[in-house]
Amino acid sequence: MFNSLSEKLESAFKHLKGQARINDLNVANTLKDIRKALLDADVNFKIAKEFTDKIKEKAIGEKVINAISPGQLMVKIVQDELTALMGSEASLLNLTNSPTIILVAGLQGSGKTTFSGKLATYLKAQKKSPLLVAADIYRPAAMDQLTVLAEQIGVDIFVERENKNAVSIAQNAIAYAKANNKNVIIIDTAGRLAVDEIMMNEVADIKKAIQPQEILFVVDAMTGQDAVNTAQVFNERLDFTGVVLTKLDGDTRGGAALSIKYTVNKPIKFMSSGEKMDTLDIFYPDRMAQRILGMGDISSLVEKAQAQYDEAEAKKLEKKIRKNQFDFEDFLSQIQQIKKMGNLKDLMGMIPGMGKSLKDVDINDNSFKAVESIIQSMTVLERRNPDLLSPSRKQRIAKGSGKDIGEINAFIKQFDQMKQMMKQMNGQMAGGGMGGKLPGLRR
Repeated sequence: MFNSLSEKLESAFKHLKGQARINDLNVANTLKDIRKALLDADVNFKIAKEFTDKIKEKAIGEKVINAISPGQLMVKIVQDELTALMGSEASLLNLTNSPTIILVAGLQGSGKTTFSGKLATYLKAQKKSPLLVAADIYRPAAMDQLTVLAEQIGVDIFVERENKNAVSIAQNAIAYAKANNKNVIIIDTAGRLAVDEIMMNEVADIKKAIQPQEILFVVDAMTGQDAVNTAQVFNERLDFTGVVLTKLDGDTRGGAALSIKYTVNKPIKFMSSGEKMDTLDIFYPDRMAQRILGMGDISSLVEKAQAQYDEAEAKKLEKKIRKNQFDFEDFLSQIQQIKKMGNLKDLMGMIPGMGKSLKDVDINDNSFKAVESIIQSMTVLERRNPDLLSPSRKQRIAKGSGKDIGEINAFIKQFDQMKQMMKQMNGQMAGGGMGGKLPGLRR
C-alpha cells in the first residue's frame, strides 16, 4: 500500500541524517523531495505546496531535544500533517435511525457493488440486520453480482428486475425493510464510465425521495487525482457524508487518499482491498500516516487478531502448550485463524519496519498451502500424536501431500523447534495463542 510514496518520503528524510539541528538548508532540501513525492503520488500541486509550507513553518528552528534526532523530529511533523490532511480522526457511520438508510454512489468500476456486500458483512458482524438493495436498473450484471454476494454472506436482498425506476425501487425497499425488521438498508446505485447528467439526476432524485442518513461515495484509489475531481462533482450534487477508498491492494499511488478530504471536506470512512467480503476496514488517518511513513500499524493488526480471538479456545491452547502437547491439529487451526485475519502480505506490512522488506516478496494466501497439505495428509491420530510419525507413516504423508520425504522431515523438525520455543515463551503469552492471537494479547 503506497509503497512508492513511502520510499520517496524515506529518501527525503535522509537530508537530515547526521545533522545536529534543523536549519533552512536541510529543511529546504527535505521539503523539495517531499513535495516531489506528493506530486508523483498524484496529489494536487496546491495541496502539496500548502502541506510542505505547514511543515516548514513547524520545523524551522526546532532544536533536537531528549535525544530526538532532526530526522525523527521531521518524521513526527510530517506524520502529524499527513494525519491532519487525511482527516485527523476516524469517522464512524451514523446508525442512530432505524432503519438507517445508506446510499452508495460512484462511477462504474469503482467497486460500489463489492463494497455494498462488504458493508453488509461488516454490519452483520456488528449485530445489525442489513438489507441489500439492487437499484442499478441499467446493468443486469450488477443485480446478479449483488444477489450472489447476498447469498454468499447470508443477508437479504431486495430486487425488482422488471421495475425500471430506481427511485421506486428504493422506496419499495424501505417499505420491505420496515415490514421485515431490517435496521440498515444499503442501496447500490447505478454508475457510469464517466460523470453524466442522467446519472447525477437519478442519484439526486433517489436522495430527495428517501432522505438517507449516509451517502457514501466510492472511489477507486488507483485513479488518483481523477477520483478527487469526480468526488467534487458528486459532492456538489449529493453533499455526501463520507468517502470509501477501494482497491488499496493495487498499484495505488496515494493521491486520492491524501487529497480527497482536503478537496471536498468530507471524511474517508472506510478503506477496502481485495474481493473477500471481510476486507473492509474503518479508515484511521493516524494509522494510515504511520503506514505511509513505514511505521506499520500495530493497532489494526491487534484488532484483526482480536476479531478472531476466542478466550475459551485460547485457554485450552495455553494448557496444551504448557504441557508440551501442542499438536498438528492445533497448528492447522492457528493457520486457519491467521488466514481469516486478511491478506497475509498486508498483515505483515502492519508490523513496523516490515513494509519495505516485503516490497518485492510474493506472499499470498497460498503461502500456507504446503504446510496445510502435509497436515491434511495425516490421519486424525497422527495429527494429535506427532510422536507416531514413523518412517513408513512419513512416506505415506509425503505421497499424499505431493512432497518428498526430505520436506516432510524438515517440516516436522521445524514444528518440534517451534513447540519448544512456544513452551519457553509460555509465561509471556498470558492466554494468547501463537501467530493469529499475538503473544500477550488480551481483550
